[in-house]
Amino acid sequence: MLKFIRVRFILLAILLGMTPSLSSADISITIAPPPLPVYEQPLCPGDGYMWVPGYWAYGVDDYYWVPGVWIIAPQPGYLWTPGYWGFEGGHYGWHAGYWGLHIGFYGGVNYGFGYFGSGFGGGRWEGGRFLCNTAVWHVNTTVVHNTYVDRTVINNVTVNRVSFNGAGGIEARPTTEEEAIGREQHLEATQEQRTHEETAIRDNNQRFSVNKGNPPKTAVTKVGAHEEVNQATNPGEERKEATKETTKEETTTKERTTKEETTRANEPAVKRGEETTKEKERTTREEVKSKEAATPEKREERSKAEGQSKAEAQKEHQEANKPPEEKGKGEKGKGEKKEKDKKPE
Repeated sequence: MLKFIRVRFILLAILLGMTPSLSSADISITIAPPPLPVYEQPLCPGDGYMWVPGYWAYGVDDYYWVPGVWIIAPQPGYLWTPGYWGFEGGHYGWHAGYWGLHIGFYGGVNYGFGYFGSGFGGGRWEGGRFLCNTAVWHVNTTVVHNTYVDRTVINNVTVNRVSFNGAGGIEARPTTEEEAIGREQHLEATQEQRTHEETAIRDNNQRFSVNKGNPPKTAVTKVGAHEEVNQATNPGEERKEATKETTKEETTTKERTTKEETTRANEPAVKRGEETTKEKERTTREEVKSKEAATPEKREERSKAEGQSKAEAQKEHQEANKPPEEKGKGEKGKGEKKEKDKKPE
């Protein structure tokens, strides 16, 4: 379990039944935050959503991962500047993120998906609509219609998983413009974002001491969603890997659906064919029985003919089995009778 020197106001928060929030800039610890996990971005759920990257927050005694999530801006024209950890004076302090009209300094931390350390390339506002840059965000254009493509924002992007600014981490300093943006009027994280962080802190598996830097839930589609996004294997190909997996799943689903539909379509046809055949056989038997019942005379004639044939066959059999003497007498008698018939009267 991580040790720390001081966590300001944490004890007060516990006594009041509160959990540390995204705006707690008073946390100061001596253990550096873990490296950022590499993960895939879930599909954008619809128009108006923008991506809020995942980050390591700090609870009472441990770091825990808050999954990346799609959020709707609190006001039109506002963008999210992520929070970041900064090392200064021997301690690591958290600088909370905020909503504003411009993207400010977020420590040079490469959160990915348009937040590559400086500025923002994930989307832009036009005429009250937020447009997603499909070059860096995972977007289905049949669902999300407000889109554009700008690949220049990903040129010369260095893959870096360091999660803090300062000595031993990212040696970045805010520009004059970013300093000015930092003094603009800002909005804190929305209640939805706070709920999202509180959900993460209650999940023991999200704690660094449990997952060792590989949280099981790295990103979700919406706040309160339970689906998990598997980690990618190459930090530089988050979207590419996500697209491959999505394509495989869609192909498998289509093949399975096609087989099921074909099976369902064929089964009734086979059953109908069997029923038709049985019906024909039944009809044929009934027709034969009906014809036989309607012609009793023919049935009697056929029976007589069959009886006569049997009698003649029996007689022939008896004649064939007679002794030769009887056969001769019979033939002699027949001959005498014929001679008598030939004599004149």
